[in-house]
Amino acid sequence: MSEKIKILGAAGIPKEMVERLEQEIGPVEVLSSDSEEEIIKAIQDKQVFVVRSKPKVTAHIIQNAPQLKVIARPGVGTDNIDRKACEERGIKVVNTPEASASSVAELTIGLAIALLHYIYPTCHSLKEGKWLKGEYTGKTIEGKTWGIIGFGGIGRRVAEIVKVLRAEVLAYDPYVPDEEFTKRGIKRIARLEELLEQSDIVSIHVVLNQETEGMFSEEVLHKMKKGAYLINTSRGKVINQKALGKALEEGYLGGAALDVYEVEPPMDQELLSLPNLICTPHIGGSTEEAFSNATEILVRKIKEIFHIKETAPLGS
Repeated sequence: MSEKIKILGAAGIPKEMVERLEQEIGPVEVLSSDSEEEIIKAIQDKQVFVVRSKPKVTAHIIQNAPQLKVIARPGVGTDNIDRKACEERGIKVVNTPEASASSVAELTIGLAIALLHYIYPTCHSLKEGKWLKGEYTGKTIEGKTWGIIGFGGIGRRVAEIVKVLRAEVLAYDPYVPDEEFTKRGIKRIARLEELLEQSDIVSIHVVLNQETEGMFSEEVLHKMKKGAYLINTSRGKVINQKALGKALEEGYLGGAALDVYEVEPPMDQELLSLPNLICTPHIGGSTEEAFSNATEILVRKIKEIFHIKETAPLGS
């Protein structure tokens, strides 16, 4: 294709990604905000729109993007994109779930270790001049049962690491073939309730859709073992935050760690202030390596769609 592809980039896409897109595909205009009005004004002559978890790419935007061919998401979730409107217009949606698997998995493990070893409260108290060595007795991951919900790239990477830590690993995912569990030596659990009843630690690695939104209701949370730990690095709306807060406050759960929230940034300070909750600001995929991987994969996928030939291997 001789004509340069014009690209619109959402506010906040990394500078390195912009440079690579311009080098390999075509000129990039980067938005200054997530305003729908600004997006519609800028997208008129663009064939590609690169977004992260923001902005919301609504049907209204898509209907007012006459030349748009591709929406590219460097990351896993595409729940901020109106997929139905894209299908109706023949617009392709591509993402890079493989790029951040290790980054999100490592954060998941780190949050679990922080929870079980009281890293946050002991660090905070020591900085306040308190030596509380005798007041905190932690737990090891070794010997525990770790339940994984969602056995895609991230869930599989978590399973690999947890096995090294000598915990028993159970996994639930009704959409993954049996052989993916068997070849990794992971016990497949057919029912979510069964996994929750058996697991000391549960981590969530699912996409957000009609089936998973609100799947951790108050009823489901109380199907977990009393004193168990819950970690969510997938999407905030998977868990009912009010129900989670109640389970933590009452001491039914031993603790929880969240990297994602129903609304971001989160406004529920009552939940965030609970001593048995660890919270991070959606940083699971925010590593240099994940951004670099996402750029490589995204550029390759866009070039394939537009039949742009490689002049040299990516990254050379």
